[in-house]
Amino acid sequence: MSISPAVAAFLLWLQWGFLAYFICINVVYLGLNFISGFAILRYVREHGASFRIKNFADYQPPVSILVPAHNEERTIIATVRSLLRLGYPTFEVVVVNDGSTDGTLQAVVDEFGLVEFPEAYRSRLPTQPVERIFASPNNGRVRVVDKRNGGKADALNAGINTARYPLFCVVDADCILQPDSLARVVQPFLEDSSMIATGGVIRVVNGCKVKDGMLSDIDLPNRALPLVQTMEYLRAFLFGRLGWSPLNALLIISGAFGVFYKERVIAAGGYKSDLVGEDMEMVVRLHDRMREERRRYRIAFVPDPICWTEVPSDLRSLYNQRVRWQQGLAESLFGNWRLMFRRNGGMVGWVAYPFMLLFECIGPVVEVLGYVAVIVLGLCGMVSAEAFVAFLFASVGLGILLSVNAMMLEEISFHLYPRPGQQLKLFLVAVLENFGYRQMMSLFRVIGLLRWMAKLRRRSQWGHVRRSADWHDEAEQAAAGSPAAS
Repeated sequence: MSISPAVAAFLLWLQWGFLAYFICINVVYLGLNFISGFAILRYVREHGASFRIKNFADYQPPVSILVPAHNEERTIIATVRSLLRLGYPTFEVVVVNDGSTDGTLQAVVDEFGLVEFPEAYRSRLPTQPVERIFASPNNGRVRVVDKRNGGKADALNAGINTARYPLFCVVDADCILQPDSLARVVQPFLEDSSMIATGGVIRVVNGCKVKDGMLSDIDLPNRALPLVQTMEYLRAFLFGRLGWSPLNALLIISGAFGVFYKERVIAAGGYKSDLVGEDMEMVVRLHDRMREERRRYRIAFVPDPICWTEVPSDLRSLYNQRVRWQQGLAESLFGNWRLMFRRNGGMVGWVAYPFMLLFECIGPVVEVLGYVAVIVLGLCGMVSAEAFVAFLFASVGLGILLSVNAMMLEEISFHLYPRPGQQLKLFLVAVLENFGYRQMMSLFRVIGLLRWMAKLRRRSQWGHVRRSADWHDEAEQAAAGSPAAS
């Protein structure tokens, strides 16, 4: 295979640019890993004991837990049951049924004995019409808002309008919380009066067992796709977000588990229903709004409160999820571009925002072009051994190092996967994910960026992820009327 000298020169330049990109991004990741290592050791030392939470029990603010749901019949009952078992003094669970076409609404109504309740609905944020509100005569903690379909952001705004308490916690309808998760994620609000949002750790529930709304057995997934995502989540949360948090530069709080000060979100205009990534956009907009108003504030990540969620088990669902995530990232950054290099932008405006823009948003394009350049040059016999070794070290060696460091942080802190077989599995995944999976994710992210540029979506819609729900107890599935048990 022969190519012209001009094309060869361009590909060589692209190859070394790709190498420089990988070195830069991994140097930043190593820096974040260094910060997160100290942060997690400090957290375990100061907050590891449960007595600190118990001492604050009389002062913990009440929380409204919002559960937006669209066609979540298979998982909604287990989620609400786990929430009702939270060790927290005062909270309510508000399930927002966003025009489900399956039995989501009826399942919740039947399970918790809800009846239609003539509650006044205060529309502080605009939403699609709310048709009914259900409440329980026996359990005042559970309510259901039944509304017309408007997307997840619209459902969250309806939940905020219904929430009675000053803090609200967003939990996805396929998630399971540990009994002390809410108490731990709310604790920063007690320690710092300027706190406006906190987020917790998301872990993969695939492979685990849930009985009566509680996690009964923690294990790794048996299938390849969920297993490699387990490593991704460890890496993303234990040094990615934890590294930015001490700098008050956290730009992402997972839409599956986060706590917000309600009045700040309402003042910012609520969640935008014309976006795909409403969760990240809200956090970036809060940073922008607070910096513009020159208010003292904190947005923090707490590494201990764990939320267990089901991740995609099939390639199609994974593709849809990652494309949406990349669209949401682009929407969030470019929609709040004024935050970057703002005079009083701090670490979030001068470091975190440019990093997310260059490496997380635009970076996948560089990665894919770099892979193409290396392949073409290799086929033409124009890649030297030195260049290939440097490329391999940058793209694979540092990736493995970061994954292993995430495993070490998990092992020295929370120790959720203690068995040698589990550790061996994770280590093998840390190595093998760099050969095919990582490149595939980069391609998916490029497609997401192209979709954002083409403006193919005009309104926020629900992401469709096929749920296996195999982590449920079989008897519980049958009681809930799950199709999986029939």
